[in-house]
Amino acid sequence: MFTRYTEAALPVVQDGVRYVCTINEPNIAAMLAGGEDAANLVAYGLPNPDLGVADALLASHRRSRDVLSQVSGLQSGWTVATQAFRANGDPGSEEMLREYGYPRDDWYLEAAAGDDFLGVQAYTRTFIGPSGPLPVADDVETTLTGWEFYPEASADGLRSAWALSGGVPLMITENGIATADDTRRIASTQGALEGIHRCIEDGIQVLGYQHWSLLDNYEWASGFRPTFGLVAWDRETFERTPKPSARWYGGVAQANALWRPYSI
Repeated sequence: MFTRYTEAALPVVQDGVRYVCTINEPNIAAMLAGGEDAANLVAYGLPNPDLGVADALLASHRRSRDVLSQVSGLQSGWTVATQAFRANGDPGSEEMLREYGYPRDDWYLEAAAGDDFLGVQAYTRTFIGPSGPLPVADDVETTLTGWEFYPEASADGLRSAWALSGGVPLMITENGIATADDTRRIASTQGALEGIHRCIEDGIQVLGYQHWSLLDNYEWASGFRPTFGLVAWDRETFERTPKPSARWYGGVAQANALWRPYSI
């Protein structure tokens, strides 16, 4: 079925499109499927994934790539929601990190070996103890989604993806922050881009960076409360209001550099 879907989409993507994502965040889809069974729920963490769903997603991805390869110059891959899992240093935490992280993150990065590119989506990190994931510490800055403020997530995701995929070209396909304080959005994005630049200096092939998001969006079960956008909008009049972060980000893009200050 997914092959037929890709074939139906082919006339759309073969004209002027360079990069195509076959499946967005397959690891999240497998975990949501697993979470349908209460036995798979994990305190402070992500559900145990449905491995049958994961296998089906990978097969669909590869068949879709076969179809897309008919278009000369078209680059295809999938995008993985990397989690920047980290052992907290307690005895047994490294073992639990491997057990917890592999089916939720690493497996999908390894499966991208041989693809044209791999999309990395990164927002925060999660510490893993000997018994599993830990709640966000009380003494760290958090965002409106309750995640730790962690600009280094993009660099962590790139380094992990580069190593596990065997050097597939990478693109940050999502990175951003839910905050009502736009100065923290600028700080988060600045930190992310600095980390990405360090990855490039270390020889990691990074194709580009896509910020999440242009507009304050409807964020799944959280609704409109977490504001990720560079641009605010009025839900009654639809008037759009660029935030200072949009002007700052535009200046960075125009200069293609982070080394000089920008007026916000």
